[in-house]
Formats: sequence, C-alpha cells, structure tokens
Amino acid sequence: MNRRTFERFRELVYEKSGISLGDQKEALVSARVGKRMRALDIADFDAYFDYVVRDESGQELVELIDAISTNVTSFYREAQHFELLTSLLTKWKESGQRRFRIWSAASSTGEEPYTIAITVAECLSESGMDVKILATDISTRVLAKCQLGVYDAQKVENVPATLRDRYFDRIQENRQTLYCAKDRLKRLLMFRRLNLATPPFPMRGPLDVVFCRNVMIYFDNQVRSRLLEEIYRLLKPGGYLMVGHAESLTGLVSAFKTVRPSVYIK
Repeated sequence: MNRRTFERFRELVYEKSGISLGDQKEALVSARVGKRMRALDIADFDAYFDYVVRDESGQELVELIDAISTNVTSFYREAQHFELLTSLLTKWKESGQRRFRIWSAASSTGEEPYTIAITVAECLSESGMDVKILATDISTRVLAKCQLGVYDAQKVENVPATLRDRYFDRIQENRQTLYCAKDRLKRLLMFRRLNLATPPFPMRGPLDVVFCRNVMIYFDNQVRSRLLEEIYRLLKPGGYLMVGHAESLTGLVSAFKTVRPSVYIK
C-alpha cells in the first residue's frame, strides 16, 4: 500500500467511524485491508477502496471498519470500576430506586457487558427490579460474539469460580471446554450496533452509569468532545461515566466533574 492510498483509507475510516489512524498504523491498515481483499479476490488496494465506496449496501464499509477496529478486552478488566458499580447499585437500591439503566458503549466481544450483568445480578436479585444493560459496538462481528455469549476456559479465568458456576453453563464442543452465559444474564442485555462518532444517539435516558472505556483513545479531541456531550445528555443528574484507566478528560471541554481518575459524575 502506497502512502497516497493509505491516506485515502485513513480519511474514509475517520469520516465513517471517528477512528483516527496515526502515521504508524500504515502497516496495520495494509495487513487488515489485505485480508478483506483476499476474501473478495481483489488484488489492488485502490480497486478495493473503490469497491468499498461504490458498495451501495454499505456492508463492505462495515467489514472494513470491523477489520480495522481493535478489540482487546477481558472479564473484570479494571476491576475497581465493578467494585464502584456494586457500591452505587447498592446505595441506589437502598434509597428505593427500582429502575436501572447501564450502557456499555464499546462492548467488544462482550466481556465488559457480561461482567456488568453479573454485578447487576448479584446486587439487584430481588423481584420487581426494572434493569436493562445496553451493549453497543461499531463492529457487527464482535456484536455477534456478544449475543452468543460463549467463551473458552481461558477467557473466563478472571471470573470467580462461584460466579462462573452461577452464571455460565459449562459445555464441551470439539474436545474444548466452553462457558456459555446463562439466560438469566442474557435477559438483562440488549445488543445494538452504534457508531460513537455520530451523535445524537437513538436511545432514551436517563442512564445511571455509562462505561465508555478504552475507546476514546482512538478518537481525536473533536470526536471525543461530541461523544462526551452526548453521554452527559443521556446520564441522569448524579449519574456516572467510567473511562479506561489510560484515558482522561483533561484538556477536553466537558461539564463532568472528576470523582477520581477514570471516574466522572454528572
């Protein structure tokens, strides 16, 4: 892939997804675009670019963004956020709250929203609770894995054994041990494709907690600011935003107040 073609892909990906690809990403883009080209039997990078742009269905654009997106996640990643979620849910429940809405904004392959669901199930097990967890991602590929809710044994190692037994069914498939999320978790979750770079979003608030972790690092400040403004709009007064530990709102125009590093309140 020559430099001019890389710039064309970089501009297209930014325009359609908000993902900002640095100069150092040229090799990554070349390799991942190459996989799509092989799948379609297209030999030339510019020919593939034209194919994406001319595809009126938009499906190949989705495939391109799927290929470019990085999806790294794990159960109980940055565990302090789930400890805080437990504390918040307990406090709100004890104050009489019965409706809870939580958004996992970049759900990847589902480890984050299922960890949220486990936390919710442990805290709000009483009947009469109105609970919904929205899990969104720009990638249709990872959302399909989310909805399936099946993970290999290594993936669920961070889930405490008692919770793993309570919320997952252990199955054998092709001599491999897999863990499938039980219906009691899946019933809490809704999965939707969403481009975080294109607010306003279709869901209705107010939301209690938004997890938007380890995704804003792929956006520039303009996209970040628009996203933060929309999250602020959707959260209830006193609602919480949790971002990745490597992320910060420092330097961004935002109405959020800092609770502690990576945790903000409306």
